[in-house]
Amino acid sequence: RGECLLARPRERQRGIRGMIQRIQTVYLLLALLATVICLCLPIGSIAPKGMGVDVEVFNLFVMVGQGTVNFSVWPLFALLLVTCPLTIAATMAYKKRRLQAKLCYWNIVFCLAWYAYYAFMVLNDFQQMGTYHVAFAVCLPFVAIVLYALARRGIMKDEELIRSSERIR
Repeated sequence: RGECLLARPRERQRGIRGMIQRIQTVYLLLALLATVICLCLPIGSIAPKGMGVDVEVFNLFVMVGQGTVNFSVWPLFALLLVTCPLTIAATMAYKKRRLQAKLCYWNIVFCLAWYAYYAFMVLNDFQQMGTYHVAFAVCLPFVAIVLYALARRGIMKDEELIRSSERIR
Protein backbone atom coordinates (compact mmCIF):
# COMPACT_ATOMS: atom_id res chain seq x y z
CA ARG A 1 0.00 0.00 0.00
CA GLY A 2 2.73 2.46 -0.85
CA GLU A 3 0.18 4.52 -2.77
CA CYS A 4 0.23 8.24 -2.05
CA LEU A 5 -3.18 9.62 -1.09
CA LEU A 6 -2.62 12.78 -3.12
CA ALA A 7 -1.95 10.79 -6.29
CA ARG A 8 -5.34 9.03 -6.10
CA PRO A 9 -7.33 9.42 -9.33
CA ARG A 10 -10.43 11.57 -9.21
CA GLU A 11 -12.64 8.67 -10.31
CA ARG A 12 -11.97 6.81 -7.06
CA GLN A 13 -13.34 9.58 -4.88
CA ARG A 14 -16.89 8.58 -4.05
CA GLY A 15 -19.82 9.57 -1.93
CA ILE A 16 -20.33 12.86 -0.17
CA ARG A 17 -16.63 13.71 -0.34
CA GLY A 18 -16.70 13.72 -4.15
CA MET A 19 -19.92 15.70 -4.21
CA ILE A 20 -18.73 18.48 -1.91
CA GLN A 21 -15.50 19.01 -3.86
CA ARG A 22 -17.48 20.40 -6.78
CA ILE A 23 -18.19 24.14 -6.64
CA GLN A 24 -21.64 23.54 -8.15
CA THR A 25 -22.71 21.85 -4.93
CA VAL A 26 -21.73 24.93 -2.95
CA TYR A 27 -23.72 27.13 -5.36
CA LEU A 28 -26.75 24.86 -5.05
CA LEU A 29 -26.60 24.80 -1.26
CA LEU A 30 -26.27 28.60 -1.12
CA ALA A 31 -29.25 28.95 -3.47
CA LEU A 32 -31.25 26.62 -1.21
CA LEU A 33 -30.28 28.73 1.80
CA ALA A 34 -31.34 31.96 0.04
CA THR A 35 -34.68 30.38 -0.90
CA VAL A 36 -35.40 29.12 2.61
CA ILE A 37 -34.53 32.51 4.11
CA CYS A 38 -36.85 34.20 1.61
CA LEU A 39 -39.65 31.82 2.58
CA CYS A 40 -39.29 32.81 6.23
CA LEU A 41 -38.84 36.59 5.99
CA PRO A 42 -41.47 39.21 5.10
CA ILE A 43 -41.29 40.33 1.47
CA GLY A 44 -42.93 43.70 2.02
CA SER A 45 -45.32 45.88 3.95
CA ILE A 46 -48.30 48.00 3.02
CA ALA A 47 -48.94 51.38 4.62
CA PRO A 48 -52.68 52.08 4.35
CA LYS A 49 -53.92 55.11 2.39
CA GLY A 50 -55.99 56.48 5.26
CA MET A 51 -56.43 55.42 8.82
CA GLY A 52 -55.63 51.80 9.37
CA VAL A 53 -53.14 49.24 10.48
CA ASP A 54 -49.94 48.40 8.62
CA VAL A 55 -50.05 45.16 6.67
CA GLU A 56 -47.07 42.80 6.51
CA VAL A 57 -46.69 40.55 3.44
CA PHE A 58 -45.02 37.14 3.63
CA ASN A 59 -44.70 34.51 0.90
CA LEU A 60 -47.51 32.44 2.40
CA PHE A 61 -49.85 35.02 3.89
CA VAL A 62 -50.66 38.67 4.45
CA MET A 63 -50.88 39.68 8.12
CA VAL A 64 -53.14 42.61 8.92
CA GLY A 65 -52.37 44.13 12.29
CA GLN A 66 -51.80 41.61 15.03
CA GLY A 67 -54.13 38.76 14.19
CA THR A 68 -55.95 38.68 10.86
CA VAL A 69 -54.25 36.46 8.29
CA ASN A 70 -55.11 36.30 4.58
CA PHE A 71 -53.68 33.48 2.47
CA SER A 72 -54.24 35.15 -0.91
CA VAL A 73 -50.52 35.14 -1.77
CA TRP A 74 -49.95 31.39 -1.27
CA PRO A 75 -48.75 30.90 -4.92
CA LEU A 76 -45.62 32.89 -4.02
CA PHE A 77 -44.89 30.36 -1.29
CA ALA A 78 -45.67 27.40 -3.57
CA LEU A 79 -43.37 28.62 -6.36
CA LEU A 80 -40.41 28.98 -4.01
CA LEU A 81 -41.22 25.82 -2.10
CA VAL A 82 -41.05 23.75 -5.30
CA THR A 83 -37.45 24.85 -5.82
CA CYS A 84 -36.31 23.39 -2.48
CA PRO A 85 -36.76 19.67 -3.27
CA LEU A 86 -35.54 20.29 -6.82
CA THR A 87 -32.35 21.82 -5.43
CA ILE A 88 -31.85 18.93 -3.02
CA ALA A 89 -32.42 16.47 -5.87
CA ALA A 90 -29.91 18.36 -8.05
CA THR A 91 -27.37 18.26 -5.23
CA MET A 92 -27.81 14.52 -4.74
CA ALA A 93 -27.68 13.77 -8.49
CA TYR A 94 -24.06 14.87 -8.76
CA LYS A 95 -23.15 11.90 -10.96
CA LYS A 96 -25.97 12.64 -13.43
CA ARG A 97 -24.82 15.95 -14.80
CA ARG A 98 -27.50 16.33 -17.50
CA LEU A 99 -30.28 15.81 -14.97
CA GLN A 100 -28.56 18.22 -12.62
CA ALA A 101 -28.41 20.90 -15.35
CA LYS A 102 -32.11 20.40 -16.15
CA LEU A 103 -33.05 20.76 -12.49
CA CYS A 104 -31.06 23.99 -12.28
CA TYR A 105 -32.89 25.25 -15.37
CA TRP A 106 -36.29 24.49 -13.83
CA ASN A 107 -35.29 26.17 -10.58
CA ILE A 108 -34.47 29.32 -12.54
CA VAL A 109 -37.87 29.09 -14.29
CA PHE A 110 -39.71 28.77 -10.96
CA CYS A 111 -37.82 31.73 -9.47
CA LEU A 112 -38.65 33.86 -12.53
CA ALA A 113 -42.30 32.77 -12.22
CA TRP A 114 -42.13 33.90 -8.57
CA TYR A 115 -41.02 37.37 -9.69
CA ALA A 116 -43.75 37.50 -12.35
CA TYR A 117 -46.47 36.63 -9.83
CA TYR A 118 -44.94 38.98 -7.26
CA ALA A 119 -45.06 41.85 -9.78
CA PHE A 120 -48.66 40.96 -10.60
CA MET A 121 -49.61 41.04 -6.90
CA VAL A 122 -47.81 44.33 -6.26
CA LEU A 123 -49.32 46.08 -9.28
CA ASN A 124 -52.87 44.75 -8.87
CA ASP A 125 -53.63 43.87 -5.26
CA PHE A 126 -51.15 45.58 -2.98
CA GLN A 127 -51.28 49.04 -4.59
CA GLN A 128 -55.04 49.15 -4.05
CA MET A 129 -54.57 48.62 -0.32
CA GLY A 130 -52.05 51.44 0.13
CA THR A 131 -48.40 52.26 -0.40
CA TYR A 132 -46.31 49.14 -0.83
CA HIS A 133 -42.80 49.00 0.61
CA VAL A 134 -40.42 46.29 -0.62
CA ALA A 135 -38.47 44.28 1.96
CA PHE A 136 -34.95 42.87 1.68
CA ALA A 137 -36.15 39.29 1.16
CA VAL A 138 -37.40 40.14 -2.36
CA CYS A 139 -33.81 40.14 -3.65
CA LEU A 140 -33.10 36.61 -2.38
CA PRO A 141 -34.78 34.74 -5.28
CA PHE A 142 -32.61 36.82 -7.64
CA VAL A 143 -29.54 35.72 -5.67
CA ALA A 144 -30.79 32.13 -6.02
CA ILE A 145 -31.23 32.62 -9.79
CA VAL A 146 -27.63 33.80 -10.11
CA LEU A 147 -26.40 30.86 -8.02
CA TYR A 148 -28.44 28.38 -10.09
CA ALA A 149 -26.98 29.86 -13.27
CA LEU A 150 -23.43 29.57 -11.88
CA ALA A 151 -24.10 25.97 -10.82
CA ARG A 152 -25.53 25.13 -14.24
CA ARG A 153 -22.50 26.68 -15.96
CA GLY A 154 -20.16 24.60 -13.80
CA ILE A 155 -22.18 21.45 -14.46
CA MET A 156 -22.05 22.05 -18.21
CA LYS A 157 -18.27 22.64 -18.03
CA ASP A 158 -17.87 19.32 -16.21
CA GLU A 159 -20.01 17.59 -18.82
CA GLU A 160 -17.93 19.08 -21.63
CA LEU A 161 -14.72 18.03 -19.89
CA ILE A 162 -16.00 14.45 -19.54
CA ARG A 163 -17.03 14.35 -23.22
CA SER A 164 -13.64 15.66 -24.38
CA SER A 165 -11.78 13.15 -22.20
CA GLU A 166 -13.89 10.32 -23.66
CA ARG A 167 -13.06 11.49 -27.19
CA ILE A 168 -9.34 11.32 -26.42
CA ARG A 169 -9.64 7.67 -25.36
